[in-house]
Amino acid sequence: MTASVVICVYTEDRWSDILAAVDSVHAQSYAALETLLVVDHNPALLDRLTKEFDGEPDVKVLANAGPRGLSAGRNTGIAAARGDIIAFLDDDAVAERDWLHWFVDGYADPRVLAVGGHTEPIWASGRRPLWFPEEFDWVVGCSYKGLPRGKVRVRNVLGGNASFRRGAFDIAGGFATGIGRDGDKRPLGCEETELCIRITRARPDAVLLIDDRAVIHHRVPAGRERFAYFRTRTYAEGLSKALVARSVGADKGLETERAYSTRVLPAGAARGVRDFALGRAGGAGRAGAIVAGVLAAAGGYALGNWRARGAGATFTVAEIDAPTKEVGRTEAAA
Repeated sequence: MTASVVICVYTEDRWSDILAAVDSVHAQSYAALETLLVVDHNPALLDRLTKEFDGEPDVKVLANAGPRGLSAGRNTGIAAARGDIIAFLDDDAVAERDWLHWFVDGYADPRVLAVGGHTEPIWASGRRPLWFPEEFDWVVGCSYKGLPRGKVRVRNVLGGNASFRRGAFDIAGGFATGIGRDGDKRPLGCEETELCIRITRARPDAVLLIDDRAVIHHRVPAGRERFAYFRTRTYAEGLSKALVARSVGADKGLETERAYSTRVLPAGAARGVRDFALGRAGGAGRAGAIVAGVLAAAGGYALGNWRARGAGATFTVAEIDAPTKEVGRTEAAA
């Protein structure tokens, strides 16, 4: 099987990270057919990357052909990709040598339509902040405590370290452009959750996997090690979950979150309290952060739900189309 790797980029501030991400794809034990760099409405970065990779036939630099944001960038990459499998790598992450190998290995079963991996944080300060609970590592785009380990079936993969069989997009369409991130604006997410639920609804026999042998290392900048970002990101996650629940229904949209909030988080808070009682550093901070994160996410979800029920025109999931249709429509309009 052939694999295309899509890396969405938006800022020159991550220049060295972008080059490192591409280098990690070039170093794979299972060679990628191509690497697609999709630039999100940044002409200067587009020009610089085009010059950087001029003459490298396996690297293509593309402009996001849809609206600004990560989802449209991914859809642009999907539309241009030639591989049987389309893998996504964050622009500030590096993949281990066997990353693609383990992705491709997962598709031996024809029912498998998506395979995700395991993402480890690289903290700017050199170590995890003492107050930062592992249960909330999704806040910084990494795998979190509570995810199943090994090679297991899941409801959804995590977007920064994921792959999809090309046919999944033919079945369910592309990423919804009204949910995910838009550069450095409010850190929304969940676009991959919404897509994965649509895939399994369109194909009830579909299998989605996480294989924690497919490892990447994700850089966490200093600004994201602060509690202010933690609070903002958890609140934005609540808003995103409201959008997902509206799009695909609360039964599936919140299925995994119910187990996480009723089992994983209480256990994490209890460990923090226990560590505090035993005089271990950071215990009280971790317990407090878990409580604060739950409250912020709940507040975001409540607001999102209220907006969705009320003046929906200002808070809706954008129209979902197949990636090729979205790109074609945008080019025609231009």
